Formats: sequence, structure tokens, C-alpha cells
Amino acid sequence: MAKIGAQNIQQHLARGLQPVYLVAGDEPLQSMETVDAIRAAARQAGHSLREVFEVDRQFDWSRLLESGNSMSLFAEQRILEVRLPSGAPGKEGGKAIVEYCQRPADDAILLIQSGKIDKRSKNSAWFKALMQFVVVEVWPIKPAEIVRWIGERMASRGLQADRDAVRLVAQRVEGNMLAAAQEIEKLLLLLGPGAVTAEQVREAVANSARYNPFDLIDSALMGEKAAPRCVRMLQGLKGEGVQPPQVLAPLVNELRNLHAMALQVEAGRPPAAVMGKVWNQRKNLVGSALGRLSSSLLSDLLRHAAHIDRINKGAAHGYDAWLELQTLFLTLAGQPLALRTA
Repeated sequence: MAKIGAQNIQQHLARGLQPVYLVAGDEPLQSMETVDAIRAAARQAGHSLREVFEVDRQFDWSRLLESGNSMSLFAEQRILEVRLPSGAPGKEGGKAIVEYCQRPADDAILLIQSGKIDKRSKNSAWFKALMQFVVVEVWPIKPAEIVRWIGERMASRGLQADRDAVRLVAQRVEGNMLAAAQEIEKLLLLLGPGAVTAEQVREAVANSARYNPFDLIDSALMGEKAAPRCVRMLQGLKGEGVQPPQVLAPLVNELRNLHAMALQVEAGRPPAAVMGKVWNQRKNLVGSALGRLSSSLLSDLLRHAAHIDRINKGAAHGYDAWLELQTLFLTLAGQPLALRTA
């Protein structure tokens, strides 16, 4: 066996079950629905007993092997479900997975639900052992495809939505597939099957785009194309009752780190060498930002942040902290505006 796409899982399961499955990725809706489909097929095939192993740093991987080697007390077929949020089982976990795959239990299906698997792990012995069976990697749908996906999802639920209705749902959920699926089910419950207009969506769908300051910062680092989204996210945070200092504190920390790295890059060090403390999943984002943000600009942004701090403390009158934050974020995203530093 080998990798299959999440969209093909039902076709695969219709041909029969395999003894081991890995469902990996950081897109929650597809991951959840893929795992649910495997569970349902296993139950239909007689696997009525389910054992769940939550993997953390203290997890004892011998528990999995012991369970695989033991028979159910009442001779029931089982699902052995391993939840591996980190996407990396560690040395002992890797050995246990390889050993299990060499001798899968006769009365059980092993189902591993994992976070995203990095490139290094894909070359590991444990991942190659799992590749002998079935590996399903789930990926977020690309922004250009989300409207089509929502339209197809609505149609599959009996909702005949016009183009404006589909686009409005897409706008409300900001690419969040899980939120989109929930809103579609809500529309079905409220309206029933049949035609759906944008006005009906506008009345029925709550705004499901929930933001946090860290996502806002990452959006700004993406550059000019993300500037409109930064504005929407700021408005969303304000509407949810978030206060300017809650946005400003993580932003200042990010700007200070970027400024220190930018100084080193301008002194001749390669970007990769100055990002040692940056999380792996953010290195491409930060590296791209360092390619367009100078230390001078970052200094100006820090001074503007200090100006916003004075507004929050009542020391700078006549200014709106949210408008100043918008100016700062748009400048960070590549749309330079007049920064106030006095």
C-alpha cells in the first residue's frame, strides 16, 4: 500500500480494511472525517472494542505493544487508536511502531492520528514501516479552491446555493474548513434543503472568523497581499472585545526579535543563521519578512508601537489606538503609511 488522499478514503474502505492506518496533517476537518470514516468501517467489520492511547512525553509505548500482543477478554475485535499530536513519536515510539508493523495484531486495526509529519520524519524507519499499509495525509484547501469546496459541500447537503451565497460563507469563515462545515450544517438546520440566497446566509450565519493576535502578526509578515486580511482581523479582534494592549504586547516582542535579526543580516550573516530560535514552522515566514524589512523600518515600527502604548496609558491624547495599530500592521505588511513616533 502507500499514500492515499483524504478524498479517496471511502473508495479505499469499500475495498476492505488494512491492519494499520496513519492519518496525518494539521487540517482538523479532513483529519476528523477521515478518522471517523475508518472507525465506522472498522465497526461495521466487527471491531466493536476501542482502545485509545494519548501520546505525551511520559507515554509508555510498551502499552501499545502489550495491547497488540494480547487478545481481548471476550474475543472482540478491536481498534487501537493512537493520538500523536506532535507528529513525531520519538526514539522509543519509532521503535514500537516498527515492531508493531512487523507483526500487526490479528484481531485489531491500528489507527494513528497524527499532526503534520515533517520531511525528516518521512525518511525515518517508523514512517517507512507505516507506508507498507495506508497513510492518509490531509492538507488545507488552497485559498483559491475554498469557494468551490464550500459550493460542493453545500450541494452535497442538499443546499442549492447561488454564487453570492457561497462567496459570503467563504468570506465569513476566512478559509476555516471546520467552521465552514459547521455553518453549512447550521444553514441546513435553519433553512432545510433547497435554494439558498446570500440574504438568507447573511441572516443565518454568524461570523465564524475567530482571530488571535499571533495569527494577525503572521498575516502581516506574509506581506502586501495579506494587508486586507490584517484589517479584517483587527476589526474582528476589536469586535470580540480584545483590548489594544493584548495585540501590542506580542507585536512588540515580534518586532524586537525581527529588529535584532535584521541587524545581523545587514552585517552579513545569512538569514538562516540568525533564525536559530525561530520555530521551524515559522522560518519561511520570518525569512521572507527579513528579506523586505530593514532594521531602520523595524526601528520606526517599534517607535510607533511606543506611541500606541502612550495612547493606551493616556499620555498621548487625540489619537485612536485601533487606527494607529492598523497603520502599524499595514506598514509591517508592506503598505507604508505615516508612522507617528512622537
